[in-house]
Amino acid sequence: MARIPFSVLDLSPILEGGNAAQALRNTLDLARHAERWGFHRYWLAEHHNIPSVASAATAVVMCAVAGATTTIRVGAGGIMLPNHSPLVIAEQFGTLESLFACRIDLALGRAPGTDQVTARALRRTAGGVEDTFPQDVLELMLYFKAPSGQAVRAIPGAGLNVPFWILGSSLYGAQLAAELGLPYAFASHFAPAHLMRAIEVYRANFRPSDQLKTPYVMLGLNVTAADTDEEARRLFTSHQQAYVNLRRGMPAPIPPPNDRFMNGLQDHERFEIDQTLSAAVVGGPDTVRRGVDAFIARTGADELILVAQIFDHQARLRSYEIVSKI
Repeated sequence: MARIPFSVLDLSPILEGGNAAQALRNTLDLARHAERWGFHRYWLAEHHNIPSVASAATAVVMCAVAGATTTIRVGAGGIMLPNHSPLVIAEQFGTLESLFACRIDLALGRAPGTDQVTARALRRTAGGVEDTFPQDVLELMLYFKAPSGQAVRAIPGAGLNVPFWILGSSLYGAQLAAELGLPYAFASHFAPAHLMRAIEVYRANFRPSDQLKTPYVMLGLNVTAADTDEEARRLFTSHQQAYVNLRRGMPAPIPPPNDRFMNGLQDHERFEIDQTLSAAVVGGPDTVRRGVDAFIARTGADELILVAQIFDHQARLRSYEIVSKI
């Protein structure tokens, strides 16, 4: 297996029969284990009005995770910038960096991270996302650079070195990350269709910056590992069910595994699962080793960030432990 950094992407999953408090306790527990097992980063995702996600207040959860760990990098994967004032984000992440120096990452996305009705409730302006996102990124970066004479300063934030990333699930983010000379994180764990083209566009158009001299790509990958292939496939059905619920417009907490749920799906739903979750490695240790190695070889990823939407918390811990050992 290629020796590249492996990281964790956590949506603080709320389980069927559980609640957000338990989800957040599980997040802290997983973060401590991930640090001990040698994972490089621990990122939290911003999503809103989704019953299975407890990390909506992403910076707040990051603060708890960073406080519960000592060495692992902690980041937002990501902050959906159209939902926020750049100044507020600069102050939040300036505060995090002041508390946890040299451990904080800030990845930025241009989607709202929710449905359109909720997006309208979140939106701070009436303008289109594509009209403002690049300018908002530049404004946010300027608050940290804090040039002489700047009228509005982020305090904390000004003069601090918080690494920026651009998130993407299409070619738009790849092009912007390349133009700004920033590392690029592609959401192949739920949007694999444009994966290879996005990597190509990013690397071909990359312009070196003060932060980054050469292109750097981190890719999302669903990995469900267990002691046997059969058990891993059973565990993965929770993720598949959650996706189907979301596509049907009935988002719900993460359900327990169900070996037979595929039998009740329509053909187009099976097709959507196969396509959307195609960037997935599911199996026992040997299967996972081969699958991850093949994904790295195919994409040339500089880093992987792994997603495991597993119902049972102990099984989720075991999945990441297997990956850490292979």
